[in-house]
Amino acid sequence: MAEPRRLLLVEDEPVIAFALEDIVLDMGFEVVGPVYRLAEGLVAAAGEEFEGAILDVNLNEQTSYPIAAVLAERGIPFLFATGYAEGGIDWPGDAPVIAKPYSREQLAAALRLLFPA
Repeated sequence: MAEPRRLLLVEDEPVIAFALEDIVLDMGFEVVGPVYRLAEGLVAAAGEEFEGAILDVNLNEQTSYPIAAVLAERGIPFLFATGYAEGGIDWPGDAPVIAKPYSREQLAAALRLLFPA
């Protein structure tokens, strides 16, 4: 049996982070984090081993874009989760975006974009 894929979760709201963690664990992923702050996310993005990431765009009045840049440099796919409309994302690259609140099905569809069969 293959090892589960590992996902880095970056979310500054603990209730949302724990709910997200439960969902992705139930989907068969292993979780790195969740991490709640930009500095923690940068450390994890640079030093942990994982195959993908879910990044909340806004982290306590900072953005997760520096984390996304580290992931892009490492070639690790990621998606953004945001309470803003997709047009509110100011990221120069291509990354899937899911709007909060999202359903399990929306999250699963976004993760399929990261990990096509």
